[in-house]
Amino acid sequence: MREVQFREALNEAMSEEMRADKSVFLMGEEVAEYNGAYKVSQGMLAEFGPERVIDTPIAELGFAGIAVGASMNGLRPIVEFMTWNFAILAADQIINSAAKMLQMSGGQYHCPIVFRGGNGTAGQLAATHSQSFEAFYAHVPGLKVITPSNPADAKGLLKSAIRDNDPVVFLESEKMYGDKGMIPDGEYLIPIGKADIKRKGTDVTIVSFGKIIKEAYAAADELAKEGIECEIIDLRTIRPIDYDTVIASVKKTNRCVVVEESWPVASISSELAYWIQRYAFDFLDAPVYRVTQSDTPFAFAKPLIEEALPNVKRIMDAVKSSMYVA
Repeated sequence: MREVQFREALNEAMSEEMRADKSVFLMGEEVAEYNGAYKVSQGMLAEFGPERVIDTPIAELGFAGIAVGASMNGLRPIVEFMTWNFAILAADQIINSAAKMLQMSGGQYHCPIVFRGGNGTAGQLAATHSQSFEAFYAHVPGLKVITPSNPADAKGLLKSAIRDNDPVVFLESEKMYGDKGMIPDGEYLIPIGKADIKRKGTDVTIVSFGKIIKEAYAAADELAKEGIECEIIDLRTIRPIDYDTVIASVKKTNRCVVVEESWPVASISSELAYWIQRYAFDFLDAPVYRVTQSDTPFAFAKPLIEEALPNVKRIMDAVKSSMYVA
């Protein structure tokens, strides 16, 4: 095991796959000469050259379309968006081309693409630069959606995503790129669609993903001091969701709190709440509680940011409500 930053784990995943498979290449804004807006592609231009690490114009729709065409012709593009907020411009290619190509071609054309970049809030960036897109893309058949929360998962899942024959939406966070964590030595893969139980517990199941899971860990630590033991599940993959792991945990703890950074309407927590009541209703001792971002565009002012996002107190309150503890 060794300690690396989140950005280094992503870099290693891409570099290893590019060394192993010459059809893999990276393209996006500032990925080459500048070594990436967040230095995720540091050193890759020097190793792989300008034909495989390609700087693009500021034209997300255009270079996403180039990637779709390249993937249909035997290549495996990795497309870096500086932020998924900018990738709204590329949604036509992601949703109407990449996601639908296999079905529309009668199985003749796969689109093995990874679309990746920063997602969610990152400080005082205001409404148009602070959106979380997990539920947005998970709504679309034909796409796989991944949101890792730590360097080890990020590397193993990105390698699996690059090898996958379907288009993958890979959601990171500007706030996580500098996070450090231990990763295994040597090559390893993490399967897409498999959640991970990060913490064992008996009293309540907390389900989360991405960077906001850190708030769940902190809340669980505080609740443990009060004798409440939380089981924490990191979904890691948003589509397909590992419902089996969630349901099994809820059948054990009899309670569930879902924590996510997105808005509450048509959210991942809404989906999980449906599945839990459908397949674990008789095991529930309380309703499923959700802790989400407030149902408003994201603010610029710090006090409003703190009020809008899930935090330790809100998670603790939800857990205690599910246990009928004042």
